[in-house]
Amino acid sequence: MGFLEERDLEGVCTIPEYFRGKTIFITGGSGFMGKVLLEKLLYSCSDLERVYLLLRDKKGVKAEERLKQLYASRCFDRLRRERAGLFEQKVFYIGGDVTQLGLGMSEEDRTLLVNRTHIIYHVAACVRFDDPLKEAVKLNLRGTREIVELAKDVMNLEALVHVSTSYANTNRAQIDEVVYPPFADWRQTLDICDRLDDDTLNVLTAKYLGELPNTYVFTKQLAEHVVYEQRGQLPVVIVRPSIVISSIEEPAPGWVENLNGPVGMLVASGKGILRSMYTHPDLVSDYIPVDSAIQAFVAAAWIRGTKKLEPSDDVEVYNCSTSHMKTMTMGEIIECGKQLIQEVPLEGGLWFPGGGLTTSRTVFFINVIFLHLLPAVLVDILLRLLGQKPMLVKLQRRIFSANLALQYYITQAWIFLNHNLLQLRSRIKEEDRAAFYYDLENFDQKEYFRNAIMGGKVYILQEKMEDLPKAKAHITRMKIVDRVVKVIFYGLVLWVVYRLDFTQNLINYFTYNFIL
Repeated sequence: MGFLEERDLEGVCTIPEYFRGKTIFITGGSGFMGKVLLEKLLYSCSDLERVYLLLRDKKGVKAEERLKQLYASRCFDRLRRERAGLFEQKVFYIGGDVTQLGLGMSEEDRTLLVNRTHIIYHVAACVRFDDPLKEAVKLNLRGTREIVELAKDVMNLEALVHVSTSYANTNRAQIDEVVYPPFADWRQTLDICDRLDDDTLNVLTAKYLGELPNTYVFTKQLAEHVVYEQRGQLPVVIVRPSIVISSIEEPAPGWVENLNGPVGMLVASGKGILRSMYTHPDLVSDYIPVDSAIQAFVAAAWIRGTKKLEPSDDVEVYNCSTSHMKTMTMGEIIECGKQLIQEVPLEGGLWFPGGGLTTSRTVFFINVIFLHLLPAVLVDILLRLLGQKPMLVKLQRRIFSANLALQYYITQAWIFLNHNLLQLRSRIKEEDRAAFYYDLENFDQKEYFRNAIMGGKVYILQEKMEDLPKAKAHITRMKIVDRVVKVIFYGLVLWVVYRLDFTQNLINYFTYNFIL
């Protein structure tokens, strides 16, 4: 039986009431989604008991210091402003590492979690597509196994929310909210990665992945089976967000911390460094605002946690996606972005935003040479002459590599069915709708992307909105320069063509035969 079809929620508590007094354990709390999840729980479910974050020492920075740095993020501006002191009272770190056996935790910390935890959010993941299989397995697969082993011991566990990805089954054109058969045995995969050396494993990786495009998708698909095996034994749900991008409203309109998906395209185009992409303009880009995804995460824990676990319970799956709902095509996003980037320009753009999409791989590579690489070489030469460090060729190399890695995703489309996600939304109580109802159809797309550009400008590029007049003046100058250069370029092309003997003979032929 599902969680929703036959359930009477009349006597079920509201979401904030459910989280009151609960202790929550989160992996991946320092990441993009993890931060927004933590902020949302503290802001909208402030009566929770406490939150434990799994944090490791990183690049010489101790976990305790990383917790302070985490709270310093602009993501928590609203919380500092309206719930001052709450973070310090409620949030604690557990020293550990999701890639390590036993999550790298001390016995004392493990006992603490076993005795106190009610809800686990497993958000941590390696999201790089080109990681070696062994590294992706450690984080995405073995890390999930270690979370499940911990969950088995937790005395009062009410919900384990496993964050997967909508793209875990990309060999299918239509992806439903079910756990599909595995592409390999996850236990055998762990064993192989433990036994084989890196070089041998790298040689075998392509064959081992089969129909799946990269180690990220492969390991996330297998990780679903680690938790799916616990159906009826652990209170597990799986949430599968698609491309997670800027927020609609929370913790602030346009909040963003990475350049994934359409937002990255718009920011790079706004800086004048991305002028061509290999994709189809009619391709629907599946993205979900981060706050909508997080609202679904919270609601999923509530709906699972308010139902007593029974041996017959299945693992509910929620595709956090929008591909068959109100969304925009790649071409529409680009055209919308060209207009918005002039209204909210970025500072110091290297060129006037322009370019476009192409369905021809050959045209794309030609554009890369003439619109990306050659201008980058010229700018770097100029920087060297000015005594500054060249950087644009290196940046363009990274953009080109990213484009190649993303081609699998931006040259084809999938249909992600989200019946469970919408049904869960429909069961959110009236008093919870203002804080937890995720509206995926009715928000203003143009306003959303305007806020997304402003978010990239403020939160990623660290630009100030009060400097907007200066940025507008700069983009106006770049527009003039762009037009002048185009006139000169096409003028030279026409002059060269005119000077060719073939052209002169053709002009003479038409002059004497049709005019004189």
